[in-house]
This record gives sequence, structure tokens and C-alpha cells, in this order.
Amino acid sequence: MATFQALAMAVFVFVIAFRSSVVDGKFSKSMYFNWGAHHSSILGNGDELRLVLDKTSGSGVQSKRAFLFGSIEMLIKLVPGNSAGTVTAYYLSSMGANHDEIDFEFLGNSTGEPYTVHTNIYTQGQGNREQQFQLWFDPTADFHNYTIHWNPTEIVWYVDSLPIRVFKNYQSEGIAYPSQQGMRVYSSLWNADNWATRGGLVKIDWTAAPFVANYRRFRARACKWDGPVSIIQCGLPTPANWWTSPAYKQLTISQQGQLKWAQDNHMIYNYCTDYKRFNSQMPPECSKPQY
Repeated sequence: MATFQALAMAVFVFVIAFRSSVVDGKFSKSMYFNWGAHHSSILGNGDELRLVLDKTSGSGVQSKRAFLFGSIEMLIKLVPGNSAGTVTAYYLSSMGANHDEIDFEFLGNSTGEPYTVHTNIYTQGQGNREQQFQLWFDPTADFHNYTIHWNPTEIVWYVDSLPIRVFKNYQSEGIAYPSQQGMRVYSSLWNADNWATRGGLVKIDWTAAPFVANYRRFRARACKWDGPVSIIQCGLPTPANWWTSPAYKQLTISQQGQLKWAQDNHMIYNYCTDYKRFNSQMPPECSKPQY
């Protein structure tokens, strides 16, 4: 009975911690400019964000809080027109040389060319797990939802609720997974014309500046990171009826079909098939099922 009561209390604490950590969607309350504030702005009632890149600098924001596991989403309208050489980044990251990180990066292109979505994951400071996709719509014409689901079992990258990538937790088999460090949410617009468009062959056309990315409806349904105790609260395995967040649900059969469609039709680079890069010594997760 004592063991059951202790478990029930732990679950109660966990649920309370989760319910108290749905971050207010207003940028004015949940984020601040960490660079380039002189020409960027928070608009409306504080729920819209405008990042700018010009010859003086780019710009960026970060969340006031760090999180451990959850569902992080943002509506973004990317830089229109000739955006070659620009990168709009939206990612989670911890601090330090041994940081963890989960990336969305949108690589601009010449007018009329599709945007490239660059995804990556770092664990303990080690990345090199890139997958790239070309979007099947014009991401500059309207706002689209870009979501990162991160939980103790897997990470899923979503575009408008459609999964494009999964990275599963195989820590029990010696494969690193981000589960011990809280991460803040970041977004930035910056000059990356040394690599972003066709490997750096196409440079920024500064006559088209300023370049502008617009944001709405930041949501973080996630566990607030307050140090190691958060691992106990946010990483506690719970049955489905205790944890109803989409971040803890596995992909359905239908979603697995959507994932396969995105990867079959829109993936343009996968590190797990780049045998030359790794001299045929492929990262161990490449041989593991991801859904």
C-alpha cells in the first residue's frame, strides 16, 4: 500500500508540474531578444514577433524558461522573395560545450525555388545527424505550424501536424539521446550565405534587404526545467490515461504513412545514407527502426 501511495503521489506531482507549465503564447511574456533588438519587434498584443536581417545584423529571441520534454510549436511565415543566403532558425538548445539541441533551420533560396528544411539533433555537443526536406508549399505566403515533440521515448518534427522525421531513444543500446538537460527555445534570422544556399554558391542579394520573418502563437506544453529534480517529474513513465499530451503519444499507423510520404517524396538528404561521409562506418541509430 505504501508503494502504491508513493507512486500515486509522484504521478500527482508530475501532473501538477505539467499543468502549470503551459507557457503563455505572448512573446512579450515568454521570450526576449538576445540580439538584434534594435530592428526587430513584438507586435499586436504581444503575440506576434518580427525578426529582421539587414546589413547591420540579424536578430534573435530566446525563451525565458528552459524545458525538459514536451510539445513546442510556432507559427512562422518565412522570408519572401529572394531569400538566398538567409537562414531562419527555430530550435531547442541547452547551454555549454556538451549541449543538447533539436533543430529546424529554413534555408532560403532564389526567387521561385523551394525552401529547404534542415533538421538536426545534437547530444552532448555532437551533431552530424542532418536530414533535409523541400517543402511542398510556399512557406512565405502564409503562416504554417512547425512543432517539435520531445519526450523520453522519441523526438518528432512536424510540419502542419504532418511528421517528417523521428529520432527514437536507444540509450539502452548505448546511443546518445537528449534526456538529462533542460533546453530553451530559440529563433533567429541570420546571414549564412557561406553555406546555406547551394553550399554557399548563392550569396545574399542585399538590394532585397531588409529580410523579414514573422511569427505567431508560440506554445510550449512542456515541463519546466528546474534542475535534476525535473527528470524525476517530467521523465516519469506513466500510462496513457495519466499522460494525455500529444508529446507522449506514439505515431499512429496513419501518421507513419504520412512520415513515409514526406521522406519518400520530399527528403533531399539523409545522413544515414551518406556512406562516403562516414566512410561506411554509419552512426549506430541508422540501423534502428525509427517508427
